[in-house]
Amino acid sequence: MENGNLKKHLYGSDLPTMRWEQRLEICIGVARGLHYLHTSGIIHRDVKSTNILLDENFVPKIADFGLSKKGPELEQTHVSTLVRGSVGYLDHEYYRTLKLTEKSDVYSFGVVLCEVVCARPALDQSLLREQSNLAGWAMDSQKKGLLEQIIDPNLAAKIRPESLRRFGETAVKCLAYSGVDRPSMGEVLWNLEYALHLQEPVIQ
Repeated sequence: MENGNLKKHLYGSDLPTMRWEQRLEICIGVARGLHYLHTSGIIHRDVKSTNILLDENFVPKIADFGLSKKGPELEQTHVSTLVRGSVGYLDHEYYRTLKLTEKSDVYSFGVVLCEVVCARPALDQSLLREQSNLAGWAMDSQKKGLLEQIIDPNLAAKIRPESLRRFGETAVKCLAYSGVDRPSMGEVLWNLEYALHLQEPVIQ
């Protein structure tokens, strides 16, 4: 893919900073792709920023289906399977119970949303203990109303507060400890589109 993976556009390279609107559009595209997979009965199982590839127009494509799994049958609630995925993105409930559901992808995507707004890796052992796990730090900051203090400094004063609030609320819901408390990818998609709508007065 012409523009490589999402991660290198967020941190760890000298590429130009992505605008907030562009980041939102990429997240919307990924959410749309995951929603399609889930409605087709497929769980990706390894959603992360390096598995989101960008074409020449920065349209995202979800890659690496090596760990993908067929979702539960109609009468089932989950698929029992050994834990697979990437550290930092793994759904705690799946890790603890070995029960895989679509909501495991939702959790992993929640971590990606945190990467997108904070422009830092899911895990960074060089930081203080409470900051080393991005998902936990972002959840804590959002609940305290302090998310704007940990976002990518390049985005400071470029995001409408309403757009950031909706985005942060959506990410935190994705990261809920229990899968039943997480939204579906369809709901995530709607909320991200609304976050972009809330940013539109800035675009105009």
